[in-house]
Amino acid sequence: MKDSTLVVAGLTTLTAGTYAFRLSGQLLRARITFPPRVAKLLEAAAVILLAALVATTALTEGHSLSGFARPAGVLVAGVLAWRKAPFLVVVLAAAGITALLRLLGVA
Repeated sequence: MKDSTLVVAGLTTLTAGTYAFRLSGQLLRARITFPPRVAKLLEAAAVILLAALVATTALTEGHSLSGFARPAGVLVAGVLAWRKAPFLVVVLAAAGITALLRLLGVA
């Protein structure tokens, strides 16, 4: 019984903290302003972090390289997204290219 109380207390604490964190963004939006240079840097940082996440996910599997098929699928998805293709087309094309290359024996 003691363990379930700790789990419920932990979940409640995390829930309240998440709610407070999200609410603070809405409440402080009008009070805090960033200089234009800082705003541009924050936008660039978000893009860089997303690119790093895509790169590590696409290029690695565990502690080794993922091969050629997955990065090829991600490249196709990136090109289609850049060309503003519908999301479903992007996902299906990336999955199709990856599956086709793996079917052909390209790791």
